[in-house]
Amino acid sequence: MSRSSPAVTQFELAVLQVLWESPDVPIRDIADRLYGGASTSQYYTVQKLLERLEGKGLVTRDRDGRTHRFRAAIDRSQFVGDRLQDLADTVCEGSMAPLLTGLLHTRSISAEDVDVLRKLVEDLEARTRKEPGRRRRS
Repeated sequence: MSRSSPAVTQFELAVLQVLWESPDVPIRDIADRLYGGASTSQYYTVQKLLERLEGKGLVTRDRDGRTHRFRAAIDRSQFVGDRLQDLADTVCEGSMAPLLTGLLHTRSISAEDVDVLRKLVEDLEARTRKEPGRRRRS
């Protein structure tokens, strides 16, 4: 589906979110965070999800004796960017403008978010000015 990161299920995404918040954790800690005191079957469910994510190249494993520690192989920002580009390619013929416009018109955003967006636009404009021949998409 994506050029940089494969599609994930809702449950795989929940595991990735734990790993983005707390990298380098064992399965038990991930299961406890997801289930609040995981049962044996929930532990094995998380183990299977981690194996699938590892197979997709989204998670890495460090073997420390009997304990395996996991971390996300892709950061949240890259993952979100890939998902948004996929959506733009599928729904908006590759253009990000309708996607971002739709998002901003349907959600309220904080003053802090406005500041972040303003900085991103300024950085993008500066980069675009430095790259002759580059056309902006709308």
